[in-house]
Amino acid sequence: MGTYTVSFLGFFLLFLNACSSSSYANQERDRITYLPGQPANLNFSQCSGYVTVNKAAGRALFYWLTESPSNPELRPLVLWLSGGPGCSSIAYGAAEEIGPLRIRPDGKTLYLNPYSWNKVANLLFLESPAGVGFSYSNTTADLYTFGDARTAEDSYAFLVNWFERFPQYNHRDLYIAGESYAGHYVPQLSQLIYRKNKGISNPVINFKGFLVGNAVTDDYHDLIGTFEYWWTHALISDGTYRSLRNACDHGSTQHPSDECNKALNVADLEFGNIDPYSIYTRPCNSSSSLRHNLRGHYPWMRRAYDPCTERYSRIYFNSPEVQKALRANTTSITYPWDSCSNIVGNYWEDSPLSMLPIYQELIAAGLRIWVYSGDTDAVVPVTATRYSLDALKLQTVANWYPWYDNGKVGGWSQVYAGLTFVTVTGAGHEVPLHRPRQAFILFRRFLENKPMPRRTSTV
Repeated sequence: MGTYTVSFLGFFLLFLNACSSSSYANQERDRITYLPGQPANLNFSQCSGYVTVNKAAGRALFYWLTESPSNPELRPLVLWLSGGPGCSSIAYGAAEEIGPLRIRPDGKTLYLNPYSWNKVANLLFLESPAGVGFSYSNTTADLYTFGDARTAEDSYAFLVNWFERFPQYNHRDLYIAGESYAGHYVPQLSQLIYRKNKGISNPVINFKGFLVGNAVTDDYHDLIGTFEYWWTHALISDGTYRSLRNACDHGSTQHPSDECNKALNVADLEFGNIDPYSIYTRPCNSSSSLRHNLRGHYPWMRRAYDPCTERYSRIYFNSPEVQKALRANTTSITYPWDSCSNIVGNYWEDSPLSMLPIYQELIAAGLRIWVYSGDTDAVVPVTATRYSLDALKLQTVANWYPWYDNGKVGGWSQVYAGLTFVTVTGAGHEVPLHRPRQAFILFRRFLENKPMPRRTSTV
């Protein structure tokens, strides 16, 4: 009996481990055995591949799962979505923010991220929508007609089909995280899952809450807060600030007026050669200027934060050996892999003006919601987020206070009824890139549902 018990337990643990189990042919097919340039003796399992989300159109989304090295069968699952719209979760979330592997400047070798979020959760990175990164559609018109609604629907279809492929994650706690324009993706997908789960006592997709950083939230309040940040941080003149406030109609339309665009061009010239995604750090090159990237709905945004690490990703993920190891680009996509798709982003179809009604619905549902903000980002700045959250008119549970990391202030936090807001001092648009240790502390507190530490914390 004793021998049988041990054997059964060993089998059961293998059954629970997503990428190690040979019991599921599809999982075994997706298992990553080796990545070119990886450090020796990796102690976590990985899977990657495609999940079809629309057979008729031939849309398939690419994912990369990095399990926790410690008790992955007991850890929650976290889905990460990068924004844009049109930017890759592999390029940003996985390769330079929260993933366990970083790319060296040679674009060929990898090294370990000591503050990877997979230390406390299983991480699922999704390139969404189709046309982003390795994700594709056999219907070319799809790339010119994507928007928020279809992106949420395809992401939900991905999850449904992914859980069928990985049934050991059924009923596991699921959280969704993301940044920037994922401030739209994350709440909308969360709302869709929540509504689909209504009336189900033990849902397969056991959604528990979401976490977003420097997130596009509400056009009206985001605009007010953005222009105020530029002015109060001495990036623009008094006259340009007044022009922006008067000419840009604060989210009442999907496209800015000519007068608004003129004011934004003036603001861009006054910015000079800085990186607006991290205003106090040196830009990687002279392309940090805003004026070459004005576009549609959020004209002050470039495609994404452009540190030099993005260059390394382009080299690495376009390598045929890397693509083979990841089982990516299996259909021989006609364009090279890139960190963002200009076609998808520039032709974006629908973008609601505000996510606040979704916040209200999901707060009332009792889901865990945290919002964080790096305070040196001028693209979706902390003031924009504060104005948007203030519009929710939530009751304060714990007033504004400094939180600490090893005796030093790591940022500030305020706890509301149903929502926690956290700032990270000195961090730009991609908080885990600029402040990896503080971002890890924040993430762990989110999973534990504990407020940010008022005294010294340890990792």
